[in-house]
Amino acid sequence: MKALVVDAEWSPRQGYILGKAEENTKRALMGSRAWRNPTFAIKDVPKPAPKDDELLIKVKVCGICGSDTHLYETDKDGYIIFSGLTKLPCVIGHEFSGVVEKVGDRVTEFKVGDFVAVESVMWCGMCTSCRSGALNQCSNVELMGLSSDGAFAQYAAVNARYCWKIDDLKDVYDDDKMFEVGALIEPIGCAYNGIFIAGGGFRPGAIVVVYGAGPIGLGAIALSRACGASLVIAFDVTEGRVEIATRLGADYAFNVNDMDGRTASDIVMELTKGWGADIQVEAAGAALYTVPQMEKAMSVNGKIIYLGRAATSTSMHLDNLVTGANKIIGARGHSGYGIFPSIIKMIANNRLRPEGIITSVFPFEKIMDAMKLSTTRQDGKILIKMPD
Repeated sequence: MKALVVDAEWSPRQGYILGKAEENTKRALMGSRAWRNPTFAIKDVPKPAPKDDELLIKVKVCGICGSDTHLYETDKDGYIIFSGLTKLPCVIGHEFSGVVEKVGDRVTEFKVGDFVAVESVMWCGMCTSCRSGALNQCSNVELMGLSSDGAFAQYAAVNARYCWKIDDLKDVYDDDKMFEVGALIEPIGCAYNGIFIAGGGFRPGAIVVVYGAGPIGLGAIALSRACGASLVIAFDVTEGRVEIATRLGADYAFNVNDMDGRTASDIVMELTKGWGADIQVEAAGAALYTVPQMEKAMSVNGKIIYLGRAATSTSMHLDNLVTGANKIIGARGHSGYGIFPSIIKMIANNRLRPEGIITSVFPFEKIMDAMKLSTTRQDGKILIKMPD
C-alpha cells in the first residue's frame, strides 16, 4: 500500500540528557531535541495485518495537524520543531476517519462496514495513570503518526478501543463530507478536553478568549459558542484564520499584527468593560507573547487553558493568581471522559457544525504540496483524501 513515511537523523543536541530508554530505542520524549534533517517520501509499505483486538481501517480522510507541520519544519540547525514524543521512521498522520475492512477475532463492538473516527493517543490501560482515569497522561503512551505508524496510508490497523462509530453523521452529511467532518473530531477533542475536562468547563454566559485560530483554536471557538459563551474573542497572526474564526462563531477576531498599537489584553479589557476573560485558551504555542497578555486580562476566578505545545517558558506574576483566585491548566489529548461520543452526538444533532474549519482538500498524491501550504498558517484545516 502507499503511505507517507518520515525519517530523520538521530542526532541528540548537545546538552540534551537522554534517558536510557530513549538512547536504547531512539524514541525521543522531546523530538525537537533529537531528530534533525527530516525527509518525507511516499513509499510502498506492507498492508498491516490486524491483531485479534484491532480493526483494519480503510482510511478515507486524514488531516494535517500542526504536529505534522512541525515535523516538516526545522530550526536553523535542522532540528524538527515538534517538541513531543517522536520515533522515526514513521508513517505520519493521526486525524482520520475511515471504513472498517476487517475485525480482529476478539473484537465484538464493531463490524465490517462501520464508519469510524479514531483517537490518536494510544493509552495502555494498565499503568497507574490509565487505571486512575487519566488516559491522556498514560505512562506508556504512544502517539499515532509520531511514535507509532499512523494514517497517511491506504490502511491502518488500530486497537478497537481507540475507535468510535460515526455512522450517525450520515443523517447530517453525505458520505464524502461525513468522512471529512469525522477527521475533525480528533482536533476538536483536544479543545473539548482542555476546556471542559481538564479545565472544568464554564457557566453559560462566560467570556472566552482564544489565542491561535488553528484547528484546535477553531474547535475551541465553535465549542464555546455552541455551549453558551456570551462573548467569544479570537486572536491570530494571519488574516485567513481571523476570517475563519469569525465564521466559526467568534464575535470579534483580530490579527495581532494589525491592532493599531493596542495589545490583546487592551482589547479584551475594553470589550469586557473591565471584567476580563473567564476562560482563555492558548492554542497558538506562543507563550512568550500570549501568557503576558492573558495575565493582564483574567477575570476573577479566570482560567488559562494551555494547549499550544512549544518547548518554551515564560514569566508570570504569580501573586495575581492568589488575588484573583485564578488558575492555569495544561491539557493534552482527547481520550476518555466521553469526549469522542459527546462531540459525535453534538454534530449528529446539529448542535455543532465544524465543517467550516475545513479550508483545503488535497488528493494523497499532492500531499507534499499540502504540507508546504500548511507552513503558511492561513488555512483552518487541510485534509488529505486517501486513494482507494
